[in-house]
Amino acid sequence: MAPPTGSRRRTFVSALGTGVVVSLAGCTGDDDGSGNSNGSDGNGDGGNGNGNGGNGNGDTETPTETPTENGDDEMENGDDGMENGDDGGATTNGEESTLTVGTYSAFLDAPSISPGEWLKEEFESTVDATLKWDAPENEVNHYIERQLAGEGSGADMYVGLNVDQLVRVDDELDDALFAAAGDVAGRDQVKPGLSFDPDGRAIPYDTGYICPVYDGTAIEAPETFDGLLDEEYRGDLITQDPAASATGRAFLLHTVHQYGADGYLDYWADLQDNDVRVLGSWSDAYGAWSEGEAPMVVSYSTDQVFAAGNDANLEEHQIRFLDDEGYANPEGMALFSDANEPDLAREFMGFVLQPEIQGEIAERNVQFPATDNAELSPDYDELAHEPPEPVTFTYEELQGSISEWIEDWERQFAQN
Repeated sequence: MAPPTGSRRRTFVSALGTGVVVSLAGCTGDDDGSGNSNGSDGNGDGGNGNGNGGNGNGDTETPTETPTENGDDEMENGDDGMENGDDGGATTNGEESTLTVGTYSAFLDAPSISPGEWLKEEFESTVDATLKWDAPENEVNHYIERQLAGEGSGADMYVGLNVDQLVRVDDELDDALFAAAGDVAGRDQVKPGLSFDPDGRAIPYDTGYICPVYDGTAIEAPETFDGLLDEEYRGDLITQDPAASATGRAFLLHTVHQYGADGYLDYWADLQDNDVRVLGSWSDAYGAWSEGEAPMVVSYSTDQVFAAGNDANLEEHQIRFLDDEGYANPEGMALFSDANEPDLAREFMGFVLQPEIQGEIAERNVQFPATDNAELSPDYDELAHEPPEPVTFTYEELQGSISEWIEDWERQFAQN
């Protein structure tokens, strides 16, 4: 393993506040129905999960046998200061309505930057309504559990839904959790190819590409998935628990895409032999990498957007598209079928798709906008990298498969 260069990146992390140091000793966190991820790691997403143990070499934290998923932390973790709307959906107080919006916690409180509070202020300044965020620890799984228990969703809509979360929702519930979005202003501006819901419930609002981020002052990252198995990269990679993190789940799905359903477990066995570290969430993994514990972390190809905004050394925030590919992970917003304020929810969706709002969300959530007409800063294209070959799985391809892939991975990882 290359020697850590944590002193430089540690200075960078100190600017993020104490929230970046989260459960680095093992795979700790929460259970969600995602991502994400958690986006949802958001968009991120991002994921937060449970897990402990080892892989036999003492360096890899192993998830528990049956953790559930969290939406990409993708950036992921933390409830402090977040409101919880479990007591019901939107309410009316005089003439002002309340829109309750579920999301993953990193959308409000990431270890980097987050769009949630800014979005709340902007929406409330233009609409005669109050926006109330609902960020349960187990994210989408929270709403699945409420419906299974015969309870209402307690919210009007969800922000941070990705395709694997949606598959999970539909696989586990007999009755619809989400309703068709219907007529939403700006929906026609969403880029072709980002839509992932065949039933028209989820509307994409951003997208990201999952890939390794590495410290170029410490190593030159491999160019292929097979290259990660070389001895020179032993212990150099940190990733996330795919059962708990949307980011980790996307990386796992990329390996399934690369090696097939019959070969991805063999690849992961080789990764374990090369001392890959698996932590519970994107926040855990990115925090450990930022502290210099390893020179590579699975994250997002927009990493330099955040780094440049904090005057970090971009050489320490390099992007590597393995085999010239990045795994695409669009995040969407969807209306709960029992929403008390469906019209207000649709108005909020249209607000999110406005060009100036799209640009701000992309930069604050460190992702790509979902629309063709987003207003971005002049240097955004230079800092946000798109892979030569984006890859992903469709809703139809994941249906009936993703749970089995994750469960098989958990079983093997726990045994090795």
